[in-house]
Amino acid sequence: MEYALQLIGTHSAMVLLREAFWGGRRFDDLARRAGVTEQIAAKRLRQLVEAGLMEKRPYKERGQRTRYEYVLTERGHALFPVLISLIEFGRLLQAEPGTELVHDGCGEPVAPQVRCAAGHDVSFSDVVIRKAKR
Repeated sequence: MEYALQLIGTHSAMVLLREAFWGGRRFDDLARRAGVTEQIAAKRLRQLVEAGLMEKRPYKERGQRTRYEYVLTERGHALFPVLISLIEFGRLLQAEPGTELVHDGCGEPVAPQVRCAAGHDVSFSDVVIRKAKR
């Protein structure tokens, strides 16, 4: 957990990742949507790229210099359940209802769940720690 928090444990890293999940790709757009300064955005995006959570891809608009966009990698996409859990937890902490995440396919609310590899729902009291198998 400590290693993961070193990579994504800042407000700016999480809001940049959130915006990447919701379609932000270009530096200016990510920084603006995340509400962070360009200096902070540059630092965090560099860290997220170095950690393999995002990939920096060149693009060039006609008549302009080459610029870069930031795209989630497979490793970055693995953060989706964490992001959903944090969004839902934040929503529960709010005094008044705000927005909610819903499944586009059926319109029902999205809920984070913990399951084992066999598909069983798991509560905290059902979890034990063991040495990982190689």
